[in-house]
Order: sequence, then structure tokens, then C-alpha cells
Amino acid sequence: MTKTLRLTTETSRRLLLQGAAVLAGVIPFMGSAAAAGKMSQGAVAYQGSPKGSQSCANCKLFEKPDACKLVDGKVSPNGWCRIWAKG
Repeated sequence: MTKTLRLTTETSRRLLLQGAAVLAGVIPFMGSAAAAGKMSQGAVAYQGSPKGSQSCANCKLFEKPDACKLVDGKVSPNGWCRIWAKG
């Protein structure tokens, strides 16, 4: 005996509301820099010197010669911040 899912207006509304709730929870984490502009250097604890072998120059977010995809302002290739990502 197999059960058949009956898609009713009530079921459709429930699925829509559940999807909207999930989307509302995910949006703040998706591209928050894009939604609200770039993050400040202070917010990511930017420093002008590397942290061990990690530096802006070897971060996948770094944009030559002195920019970052997610951090506002000029950044040094020798700098570092807490959102460093292996590039």
C-alpha cells in the first residue's frame, strides 16, 4: 500500500511559509558584505602584518594590488584579517 501526497492549498501554503522562513534565516549569511557593503577593517581585525604564513597576498579574497572582495579600504598584500581564506 503506497501513500499518495495530496498537494492542497493548505499544504502548498505551509511549504511556501517554511521555505520563506528558511530563506529569511539564510540571507543574512549569504554575501552579507554584498548586502550591506564591504566590512570595515576593524570588524575583521585587519592588521598590516601577516599571521604566520597567512597574508592577504595568499588569500583568495585578495584583489591585486591593494583591495579585498569583502573588506573596505586599501589592504596591504602583507596584511592579514580573521576572514583569511586559503587561496
